Amino acid sequence: MKILLIEDEIKIADFVLPGLRHAGFEADHIADGVSGLDAIFEHRYDLVVLDVMLPRMSGFDVLTKVREQGNEVPIIMLTAKSELSDRMTAFERGVDDFLPKPFFVEELIARIKLLVGRKQSAAPQQLSYGQLQLDVVDRRAHWHGTSAVLSQREFSLLSYLIRSPGNIYSRQQILKHVWNIDFDPETNVVDVCIRRIRIKLSRGFSSDMNLIESIRGVGYRINVGELE
Repeated sequence: MKILLIEDEIKIADFVLPGLRHAGFEADHIADGVSGLDAIFEHRYDLVVLDVMLPRMSGFDVLTKVREQGNEVPIIMLTAKSELSDRMTAFERGVDDFLPKPFFVEELIARIKLLVGRKQSAAPQQLSYGQLQLDVVDRRAHWHGTSAVLSQREFSLLSYLIRSPGNIYSRQQILKHVWNIDFDPETNVVDVCIRRIRIKLSRGFSSDMNLIESIRGVGYRINVGELE
């Protein structure tokens, strides 16, 4: 497994890189945002560890440009900023996990293993619900002939909604399950994530085909009719 660390603080890189390599990962290091962004597009990494405060381009801007290009490489952000607004900004832009400084490299490694899907071997590799098929390993969704790779959050959200097709889930329930947030921080991160899923799975279809329904003032549910 190959990991890219984009971090300008040498002291942090000096303890993270040996820790990653000791855990069995290949690890590259880049110290600025522009070069880091180029590396993500030029090479195939299994995961990126991305600092927020970087020279030449911030981590938030790197994240945004990566997701705008449809690149769904798992990204964990490192930052000294622990404010909720910073975490929500990262989630809204498509980050997969968020680790505030200071941290232990052992925790970072544990989060990496969780994020890349090193879970119980008994977990099913594919979930099927009528016309919707979800591949757990590569986070790919297939629906009415359309195939799209989803981010970790998008896949988790869609998998959660599909547990009980037709059941309405509130934004608070979705925030708790997908983002592990126990209260409503007055953010539209859920709406943004669902919008991305809709766009990815509706290419080539008319606007009246909608897999995820919005129930005004309540939440979201899977449109059972679209699974047939």
